[in-house]
Amino acid sequence: MAVSKSQKIQAEIDKVKAKISEQQARLKELEKNKQEAENSEIVDIVRGMSISLEELPLVLQRLRDGTSGQSVQKSGDGGKEENE
Repeated sequence: MAVSKSQKIQAEIDKVKAKISEQQARLKELEKNKQEAENSEIVDIVRGMSISLEELPLVLQRLRDGTSGQSVQKSGDGGKEENE
């Protein structure tokens, strides 16, 4: 029995869907590996700073606020004037 044109196309569709599924799984695995590598790098950086566990939240807050303990002040009103 001959395979019809539509059956051939459907077979090709099924192959492509299978490949897409495999690639999506591969992408998910790569993203997971990247996240783990980034986390490991962050841990290595923090451990290299010789900061106690108690000091870590304060240091992170200072980084977030843009104050690293230096006496240099940030320009305060530059962005506020444009929004008002």
